[in-house]
Amino acid sequence: MRYLQLVTVTTFPEPGRATEHALLDSMATAVFAIDNSLRIRYLNIAAEQLLSISQRKAIGQRLTRSLNIPDTLFTRIREALENGQPFTDRQVTVEPHGQDPQVVDLSLSPYRSDEGQIGLILEISVVERPLRIARDEAMLAQQEHATSLVKGLAHEIKNPLGGLRGAAQLLARQLPDKELLEYTSIIIREADRLHSLIDRMLGPTSRTQRDVVNLHEVLEHVRKIIIAGAPDGVIVRFDYDPSIPECITDRDRLVQVLLNIAGNALQALNDSGRITFRSRVVSSFTIGGTRHPLVACIEIIDNGPGIPEPIADQIFFPMVSGNSHGTGLGLSIAQTIMNQLGGLIECVSEPGNTKFTVLIPLEIA
Repeated sequence: MRYLQLVTVTTFPEPGRATEHALLDSMATAVFAIDNSLRIRYLNIAAEQLLSISQRKAIGQRLTRSLNIPDTLFTRIREALENGQPFTDRQVTVEPHGQDPQVVDLSLSPYRSDEGQIGLILEISVVERPLRIARDEAMLAQQEHATSLVKGLAHEIKNPLGGLRGAAQLLARQLPDKELLEYTSIIIREADRLHSLIDRMLGPTSRTQRDVVNLHEVLEHVRKIIIAGAPDGVIVRFDYDPSIPECITDRDRLVQVLLNIAGNALQALNDSGRITFRSRVVSSFTIGGTRHPLVACIEIIDNGPGIPEPIADQIFFPMVSGNSHGTGLGLSIAQTIMNQLGGLIECVSEPGNTKFTVLIPLEIA
């Protein structure tokens, strides 16, 4: 449940004042203007994202069609329109249609239009967002520290491992009994397996190959692979936003990231369940301390049992897995790749609803 804070604004651009509208659209906070019939007369881009509705569809609609409002709050809004007095209400639960309930601090400030009509102006600032940014930055710092430790450990293991393998090869040439070669072969195979495991722990080492990528083509490619390997009882759905433009990124690495996440979802479901691939786009979004004008949000959602609570905060660290047959490397590698691409992976999970969100800065082609 997200916490929002609504505060008043003292000015509002008149229709046709494109400069002021552009300034409001650049804000990370949601701004609304509502007339005395509670119909939306203006909303900026952040407000569109809050309600998951376009400005074209929202203008002229009653606010209550897009936002479920408690009866007591609705009464106070009506009173504010009648008496022209602003008010503030804190920790009120509202629910954008089709989304989770959200707790808000709400303030309304009446305004008078050129025609003399009274309306309300709202500004909605998501106070959860700075907390999310701080949490993401802390997670990235922790992962960088863990990766540094893994690289140091890998260096210490690889050198003697190579010597062990070489000694086994030399020993195999000197053994008089050919039956003993089976033991040296085991040593060589296990040394190679450990070497491969360490390389996987370190993740991709080559430079990214960026090109123009259609994100929905990538999503469909991954979705079809998952469908091909899914049992009959698993349903794989999609919900795409067609407005997402092509962007510049590394297609192959993005495919690997999505396959790692979707593969985990498929394993969690066993023989039945549902996986949903969803795409959305948000503006003015901060990743790792950098604010991006546009970011694509690719979500992979499953209705499996969820991530075990003891490891929920550690799933992106190497060797952490909720699957007894897993290596604990898939999500760690996926997060490392997204860091290289300037993006991030977030996760929220509870029984029946696990959602991984892949955040990709949209460097427009």
